[in-house]
Amino acid sequence: MANSKRQLFIKRRMRVRNKLRRMNRGRMRLSVHRSNKNISVQLIDDVNGVTLASASTLEKDLGFVGKNNIEAATKVGAAIAERAKKAGIEQAYFDRGGFLFHGKVKALADAAREGGLKI
Repeated sequence: MANSKRQLFIKRRMRVRNKLRRMNRGRMRLSVHRSNKNISVQLIDDVNGVTLASASTLEKDLGFVGKNNIEAATKVGAAIAERAKKAGIEQAYFDRGGFLFHGKVKALADAAREGGLKI
């Protein structure tokens, strides 16, 4: 029986996440979620199970509410880098989830790197 798109996405997301967790023990995880209308990112401490910082296009002060384009992803990446610095985080590993490292996801990662976050 063929798997649905959702099942394949979840399988891909868990494969990526588990490989990253094995290689990057003790580092924070920069997790990205992209929907049709928005993009969001969280800086997560998996040891304690807490979110240290987050940024999203749903925030009105970023000025991209309801938009999911490369400009918005760049702005969100810069915002998470700034918030990570405030939280005292310099290094994290980039968890793209089941999304391809291309387009908006890549723009977000590049902006976070330019903001000083080592991913």
